[in-house]
Amino acid sequence: MATFAEIQSVKNRYKQHLLSRPNVVGIGTGFKTTAGQLTCNVCVVALVRRKVCLTELAVESRVPHMLEGIPTDVLEVGDLTAFQSPTDRWRPAPPGVSIGHYRITAGTFGCVVRDRNSGARLILSNNHVLANENNAQIGDAILQPGPADNGHNPQDQLATLLRFVPLHFEGETSPPSCLPISWLLRLAQVLGFKGLVDLLQKPAKAVNNLVDAAVALPLNDGDIWDEILGIGRVNGLVAAELGMTVRKSGRTTDLTTGQITILDSTVTVSYSGGRTARFDNQIITNAMSSGGDSGSLLVTANNPPRAVGLLFAGSNQVTIYNPIQTVLDSLQIDL
Repeated sequence: MATFAEIQSVKNRYKQHLLSRPNVVGIGTGFKTTAGQLTCNVCVVALVRRKVCLTELAVESRVPHMLEGIPTDVLEVGDLTAFQSPTDRWRPAPPGVSIGHYRITAGTFGCVVRDRNSGARLILSNNHVLANENNAQIGDAILQPGPADNGHNPQDQLATLLRFVPLHFEGETSPPSCLPISWLLRLAQVLGFKGLVDLLQKPAKAVNNLVDAAVALPLNDGDIWDEILGIGRVNGLVAAELGMTVRKSGRTTDLTTGQITILDSTVTVSYSGGRTARFDNQIITNAMSSGGDSGSLLVTANNPPRAVGLLFAGSNQVTIYNPIQTVLDSLQIDL
């Protein structure tokens, strides 16, 4: 059996020869994997972007099974890239990184979706991330990274706000917009008919929310990636189940894994200015997030990942999500 030093020597002699192959991105000395199990046998390991069937490779592109009697192995590692922080400026920008309306702090780019009418690729996140809690105008600038992460300059604009689902806050009412009602209210106030005034000013029945969601249209289609940072490409969706193991990639806490603990919940969530909004039919996991992770896509932990929900709120104990199918239907989009 060859010593480690002898294997190293063989590796070094063939290093440049192996690195010249188009699919090889690295070479090293390590344990050989056989039938999916790591063994104690040391060999020369070729790192490749993708494993390809031998029949699809030209002879000169193949990694030999042996090098001077030393066994080899092939390990798929994908494309090797320098790590960037989710708070950095990315072009193209993958889901999982910092993003936000130009007047907020920062949230998370959830995933790439498609408009059901036009087929355009869009950016999915929360209303409070892309639409500033209803206080935005369609066409407003969406920055990547978000303002809290030094996204301030014109070159930081990634997209424009396309549409959002309005948030309904508890206790908020609008003055009567119908002219006859407005006149009647004014007349009742002048004549001192307090009962009628109270009736006309009575708040409408509170409307519970289902989603905190919005989409933005990228300035350039090529400036967004489909693969979520640290997770990869999402393959469809699935309904949440109790006990399901899930994960998310977010601007603040990056890649985290957890478990769905509560379904069909009704929750009251605090927003800016002391306002609150009530949501029905929400998904709850153990704590998987922190401020700035809003907008992250919740996916199954198995591969390929499937979408489960859209993260929008939480605390030190739990994280809360809108069901993904409700989000898609509310915004007329598809994964």
